[in-house]
Amino acid sequence: MASVGRASAMLASGTLVSRVLGFAKAWLLVQAIGAVSFAANAYATATTIPNSLYAIIAQGILNAVLVPQIVRASVNADGGRAYINKLVTLGIVVFAAIALAATLLAPGLIALFGVPPEQRELATAFAYWSLPQIFFLGLYTLLGEVLNARKSFGPFTWAPVANNIVAIALLVVFIIAFGTSSRGGHPTWSFWMVALLAGGATLGIAVQALILFVFWRRIGLRFRLDFGWRGVNLGTAGKAAGWTLGMLIATQLAGLIEVNVSNSAGPHFAGTFVMQNAWLIFMLPHGIIAVSIVTAFYTRMAEHAHRGEVGSFRQDFSSAARSIMLFIVFASAVLIVAAYPIARVFTSDYQAMGLVLMAYLIGLVPFSLVFMAQRAFYSLGDTRTPFLFTLAQVVVIVAGVLSCFAVPPSVRAASVALVVSLASLLQAFLAFWMLRRRTRGVDGTRIFGSLWRFLVAAIAATIAGAGFLVILGGVSAGAFPIRNPITAIIASAIIGVVMLIVYVGTLGILRSRDLEAGLAPVLDRAARHSSARR
Repeated sequence: MASVGRASAMLASGTLVSRVLGFAKAWLLVQAIGAVSFAANAYATATTIPNSLYAIIAQGILNAVLVPQIVRASVNADGGRAYINKLVTLGIVVFAAIALAATLLAPGLIALFGVPPEQRELATAFAYWSLPQIFFLGLYTLLGEVLNARKSFGPFTWAPVANNIVAIALLVVFIIAFGTSSRGGHPTWSFWMVALLAGGATLGIAVQALILFVFWRRIGLRFRLDFGWRGVNLGTAGKAAGWTLGMLIATQLAGLIEVNVSNSAGPHFAGTFVMQNAWLIFMLPHGIIAVSIVTAFYTRMAEHAHRGEVGSFRQDFSSAARSIMLFIVFASAVLIVAAYPIARVFTSDYQAMGLVLMAYLIGLVPFSLVFMAQRAFYSLGDTRTPFLFTLAQVVVIVAGVLSCFAVPPSVRAASVALVVSLASLLQAFLAFWMLRRRTRGVDGTRIFGSLWRFLVAAIAATIAGAGFLVILGGVSAGAFPIRNPITAIIASAIIGVVMLIVYVGTLGILRSRDLEAGLAPVLDRAARHSSARR
């Protein structure tokens, strides 16, 4: 368990640095093109398309199939090296072909994602530079999952730091060369403006992927192209990937509808770009906490499942779920209370972005738990069940998001975000129920016993945080928490510290054993540091 804790801490630290730089990148991007502007939704849609296509062809399939397959292949005489070279070669060919086809079809894809006619020319120009990201995103995931399966977690987590550094540097160049944006955005867009903005983002992702090759030698791997794709059980992987492919297609169809509905609000209201930035904030605690914990436990759960050790599998799942909830419940409460000040850090349109952020955050806890449950099923070699509970979520999202056409444009994006959160809550209940049936129990008594304590502590912390927000001036125009980005950061920090004290104190009163387990690594490290100083 100590090794899992160290791995989680290392992953969290890398994710934290990457996310901080990601915030800097997002902030610079908002300054460059505006949060609510003519160019904002055009750029956001152009960068959404490669991520959507990448998710369908690669992300879910690789996450669902690759780690368990490599764990099984590691018993081969060569330690799985032949399998890995064949799989990466196949991935390179597939990713390159799809990226090329998507780039050629850029105008049609832009129209499919509901970009208004007056914005399509600019959005298409952005897309030509953005769609090659499909190749590098796929390669990054493929190379990184190989490293994770070999229990080399650091490179995959730290590689996005290089991406963000490249992107930040090029955004600074863009701002120096072309200036920042007013609410209306840049009146005209030249070839070089488009190339620097969208091409710079693609260059950062390319660096993020290619740098992982450097770390392969450290785990005893040397890549060479191998087109002999038979004989390494790829057929089994393909069958397992079929359900995941269906799940990803359903998810991305729901995402397509979300983008169309949010784009329908027009360039003068919160839309796709505002939702992307709110999602970035939403993903900060999920990426630092849930992804780090699950990644560290995932390989172990796959090993337990492969050996038929159901008890150990269940214990790991319970430990991971409770660790995630301890931190994610608190993070949700803080971000909801401080949503407007946090949005003000990015843009003066803080009310529109803050409302979208709060709507998303309602679903943060179930979203992270679904992520945990999906990986549990994947480690069992089961990709069919995640498809089923995701399909239920997609049905709810599609019906709910389409109904948002009836909502006023000023709150349409927030309504879409709220539908997504409610659908995640339903998905979480289904996922846990199905996993409980599959494994004859998920230690539900301990998990839900921990959850109610976290929720009670979060409610107490929310009351305290909201009180301090009012004391600091509230969120009306000109108030300290939203006067400018600096005061917004200070107010958010004060609220966070107050809520942390109340949250930890309440859990202490409730005698939460998970709090002791969660703080143990921090207290042990502090004790060792104190002893060393003596």
